[in-house]
Amino acid sequence: MVTPAPLISILIPFKNTAVYLPECLESIRSQSYSNWEVCAVNDHSTDASLALLETWSQRDPRFKVAANPGKGIIPALRKALEMSSGELITRMDSDDIMKRDKLKFLCTPLYHNGPGYLAIGGVRYFSERGISDGYARYERWLNKLTAAGNNYSELYKECVIPSPCWMTFREDLFKAGAFDADRYPEDYDLAFRFYKAELKCIPCNDILHDWRDYEERTSRNHEHYAQNYFLKIKLHYFLDLHYQASRPLTLWGAGAKGKEIAQDLTSRNVPFHWLCDNPKKIGKNIYGNLLLHFSEIEKMDKPQCIITVANEVAQIEISAFMDKRGFQSMQDYFFFC
Repeated sequence: MVTPAPLISILIPFKNTAVYLPECLESIRSQSYSNWEVCAVNDHSTDASLALLETWSQRDPRFKVAANPGKGIIPALRKALEMSSGELITRMDSDDIMKRDKLKFLCTPLYHNGPGYLAIGGVRYFSERGISDGYARYERWLNKLTAAGNNYSELYKECVIPSPCWMTFREDLFKAGAFDADRYPEDYDLAFRFYKAELKCIPCNDILHDWRDYEERTSRNHEHYAQNYFLKIKLHYFLDLHYQASRPLTLWGAGAKGKEIAQDLTSRNVPFHWLCDNPKKIGKNIYGNLLLHFSEIEKMDKPQCIITVANEVAQIEISAFMDKRGFQSMQDYFFFC
């Protein structure tokens, strides 16, 4: 049983964010909830980041600093978790800002519900040069899911858990496999494992985290955050969590994402029927698979369908088509974009 004010361990991998660190660390130091520790791990910074953290740790022992024994964010997170001693665990990005009540608003409902839950907060992107339409859409979509607590309902579209704005019990993080996996993007992989561990999302309407966007941001530039990594994670967990070999598998969509999924399924020797609604592609043979009209799905016995159609209007139409025929989302059909 946790104490009335449990210790919260805040895991922070950092690399070359000296320009943003003071604002980030001050937002933590100013939290209305004071029983926390920062476990910061330096991922081979070449700027003043390490010196900044060491200065803060000298002034406030709640800030702990260590070096990454490996390279990259996953080994850094493992080291941060190893350093931690809190009953509750959360993450923070070294270039972001916490709202003053973030820790309190995440901790309070989590403590009230107990183990088996995942506390999540709303996020707001900010940038000196403005936010792109893509990030604005992602923010709206993510916050809408979080407000209802039904984040897992669209798990295969994008990462449904904001990487720097979740909190859970230590035991539940380990139950989900913590940072043991070597799959990138690590936050999306962890979201699937939270789902697999059956951690329930606690709804939250409050914006608790300011998420900074800028050109040098890792998720913008590192190969581990390219779209093909997302698709590999999606297919990996679909085959692990939802695929039923006794049912016919269909793939709806023959664009770039559909082709990549088709190649991956073929390389794994997973049989599937390839569907599309493009008359120019229907009847063609791609990678040894004949493209069929999407209506062929009605002739199949209890099919499962991976959908890679990105157009939002088309997705609504496809959902209506599926629902009308009694198919259920996240059981019978899965949007991969």
